[in-house]
Amino acid sequence: MKPCDVELKVFTATERLRFVLFAPLPWRSDPRRIEKNRRKMLSTVLDSVLAVLLVCKAATSQYSINQCSWKGSGLTHNAHSRDIEQVYLRCSEGSLEWLYPTGALRVNLRTNTATASYKDLTVCIKPFKDSKGANIYLEKVGNLKLLVSEEDHIPNKVYCFSVDQGALFIQATPQMDISRKITGFQYELFKDRTAANLHNSPASCRPCNDTELLIAACTSDLVVRGSIRLVSHDLQQEESTIDIFADKIYRQKSKTFQPIGKSGKWLGHIKTLLHCGVKEGEGDFLFVGSMHFGEVHLGCAPRYKDFKRIYKDARDKGENPCQLSTD
Repeated sequence: MKPCDVELKVFTATERLRFVLFAPLPWRSDPRRIEKNRRKMLSTVLDSVLAVLLVCKAATSQYSINQCSWKGSGLTHNAHSRDIEQVYLRCSEGSLEWLYPTGALRVNLRTNTATASYKDLTVCIKPFKDSKGANIYLEKVGNLKLLVSEEDHIPNKVYCFSVDQGALFIQATPQMDISRKITGFQYELFKDRTAANLHNSPASCRPCNDTELLIAACTSDLVVRGSIRLVSHDLQQEESTIDIFADKIYRQKSKTFQPIGKSGKWLGHIKTLLHCGVKEGEGDFLFVGSMHFGEVHLGCAPRYKDFKRIYKDARDKGENPCQLSTD
């Protein structure tokens, strides 16, 4: 609907309302009849105005766009148009939600910070649990490579790829009924594959060396000292969950760990890859992790006595990156 069409309808409705209220009527001899007809005409005019306002709202509110997240509806897509809608996202993390998908979207992911190593960026997406209605491809020079299938995708699975492999191309699948169909995902961009490897690389299972451990302990989203309460495995998600009793919270970006009454202890959990083969063990550990898609993923987990020794050696040499209490 063009803006001029809406303006014309609103103007016409306003004129009709003015006519109903102020125009001379030929049946002035019957006041009751005048009042009845005016009410009837006024109701009709108000209905017209309301309908126009609803159309205006639909035309201007189908899409909610900012630099980090995009939300739109396929209902505004011309079923006979072959145009591919371009979506531009400019943040290191965000989301996309496409209601009633029809047609196709091409999603261009960029960071606001200019970088010469743009092609080295890695993108990870995590489809919504109930994402339906479209397939997600990587598109490069007109060639499509399937990344996430509508029918076969595993809930909560994270898919990573290099920006150099292409842009995201989301194509709606033929549907008899598009109602209740929503395609969506969260995304994160990484400057290198180090953080992205937490989701799919055997390298993420190797122990941290002394330097990596000290830096991680000073900069990670989560740093706690505690013991393993339970380890559970999810074969479908290919991940393990470590439930932890924490004695000390050095840092946590979100409230992953919650206090247990007045005991002075905390309870929380950390995710890691299934093939890392994490097992329950005795004693205290230093658990270091980073937040991705709202969950903490394990980075380093040395025994606490080993970390305490490494940290003391670095402090004595003046090489510790930060101050931590190891008492």
